[in-house]
Amino acid sequence: MPKRSAGVLLYRGHGAALEVLLVHPGGPFWANRDDGAWTIPKGELLENEPLLTGAQREFLEETGHTVSGTFTPLGSVRLKSGKIVYAFCVEGDLDPATVRSNLFEAEWPPRSGKIRKFPEVDRAGFFGLEAARVKLHPGQLPFLERLLSHLL
Repeated sequence: MPKRSAGVLLYRGHGAALEVLLVHPGGPFWANRDDGAWTIPKGELLENEPLLTGAQREFLEETGHTVSGTFTPLGSVRLKSGKIVYAFCVEGDLDPATVRSNLFEAEWPPRSGKIRKFPEVDRAGFFGLEAARVKLHPGQLPFLERLLSHLL
């Protein structure tokens, strides 16, 4: 069974002023990557966890913020890795400067035996659709188009 993740695509504004919240993965692997590296706040689902519950939990873990409102499912995408990502959109706002994520542990430098902690997310930002299409991981681009279809 493939790994499954769920996340929330937070948006604000409408029309030409539409912006979406994206987060940049933390840790040394992503440190020097930008375009195509950003993602919606998401993470792996717990066993038997409802999709929306998992998406809201992951949003909190990766941003330090709760999100509420009317959630609309945006379906799923299958990444090249085989992982399936489910997304929901909701209108809302937050200050990206206040985003604080949980930490994960990794051996760094590789094969050094040294375990270090890194934030899952090292920064966040709201992006207009053109910029979001450049920043967002290519496998998640369908979520932007589905958001637009929902808002039309």
